Amino acid sequence: MSFDYDLFVIGAGSGGVRAARLAAQLGKKVAIAEEFRIGGTCVIRGCVPKKLFVYASQFSEAFEDAAGFGWNVPEPEFDWPTLVRNKDREIERLSQIYLRNLDAAGVEVIRSRAVLAAPNTVQLVGEGREVSARVILIATGARPNRHHDLPGHELAITSDEAFHLERLPKSIIIGGAGYISVEFAGIFSGLGVETTILYRGAEILSGFDDDLRKALRAEYERKGIKVICGDWLTRLERQGKDVVATTLKGDTLRAEQVMLAIGRIPNTEGLGLEDLGVELGKRGEIPVDAHSRTKVPSIYAIGDVTDRMALTPIAIREAVAFVETVFKGNPTAVDYENVPTAVFSQPEIGTVGLTEAAACKRFGDVDVYETSFRPMKHTLSGREERMMMKLIVEPRSDRVVGCHILGPDAGELAQVLGIAIKMGATKADFDATVAVHPTAAEELVTMRVKRGKPAAAAQ
Repeated sequence: MSFDYDLFVIGAGSGGVRAARLAAQLGKKVAIAEEFRIGGTCVIRGCVPKKLFVYASQFSEAFEDAAGFGWNVPEPEFDWPTLVRNKDREIERLSQIYLRNLDAAGVEVIRSRAVLAAPNTVQLVGEGREVSARVILIATGARPNRHHDLPGHELAITSDEAFHLERLPKSIIIGGAGYISVEFAGIFSGLGVETTILYRGAEILSGFDDDLRKALRAEYERKGIKVICGDWLTRLERQGKDVVATTLKGDTLRAEQVMLAIGRIPNTEGLGLEDLGVELGKRGEIPVDAHSRTKVPSIYAIGDVTDRMALTPIAIREAVAFVETVFKGNPTAVDYENVPTAVFSQPEIGTVGLTEAAACKRFGDVDVYETSFRPMKHTLSGREERMMMKLIVEPRSDRVVGCHILGPDAGELAQVLGIAIKMGATKADFDATVAVHPTAAEELVTMRVKRGKPAAAAQ
């Protein structure tokens, strides 16, 4: 059969753009449809603007710390509109780079909502026409869960709106305690906002190592962030300028702003997948095989819309594997083991490999090496913030199966450590590595004393 395109991509986020570019560079005829801005969640309303906000919020402590090093810093003033304006300028610059890269690769960019009309047919809603493609790739990402079952949910914002607030609130309640919640809690607190985290679970950051979770909570509380676990929202009501939140325990919390950060929902509504026989998962995710193919042989899906591992670098890696599989005849599956990741909390988290609880479940017994100390910088700044490092070792092979860090530049360390752990480095390899002094990272190669029995896991 003859098709209009070899590949049609729906969604121009990091994964979709990478797949489109790589396929076009192989000489394939490729089109990509996007109804919003080019760049997707990460560039437009996710990782990039969030990291810029993190940088902004860290200056409040940097100004304070400078005094211990002899600097006389005048009383600083922060201007929220300036930050938002400069952030928007940078996001537009990056979006244009994505667009230029697509053009340079020969990808046709279509500014329209696209839905599936048949296994090889896409309907361009905004243009009122249909096109055909040999292969269709869905890369529509995910959106914030707005908790429509919560009475008064319309009074709350999500991370999408947090990037565009007209003014900085004096106080905020953040519902949830995952990546997004703890990152925005650090941002708002650092910018002088009275901040509360409310979470129904026993401890923040579910899925991360338990010692790391407890240590971050302690640091947040030291910074003045109120952390309430074991409770949740039952109602939101407007009272004057404030939003009043009622909780399961019957408590009442009041703040100028409430933000919901309770996960993200795959963007599959109205795509037409069910009509083609693709049954969606419980959260609306698209089930795919190891090569990102759906039940319809001509339709593939990558990134957050598949709900496998919601990380931008994973979506990009899945895009590369997709092109290898479909257009290079080299079936390639993504390895989701030992994926390094960071949480840009304050202090930062960097982690790779298994948590202690997961390692114990897999191996039965593990050796744990850990240390906690005040970073050298704070010996003069006077700040009490502590850094934590933890290595988890499988004793029979001596292989390091997990590394967890809380402290400055933890994300940078996790990226480098991810290489070593992916290669199967042992504790002996760590011990044989010469330390770089004076650095915090030298602790990773000088820990010699094993901890006692593994700690009980928090839920």
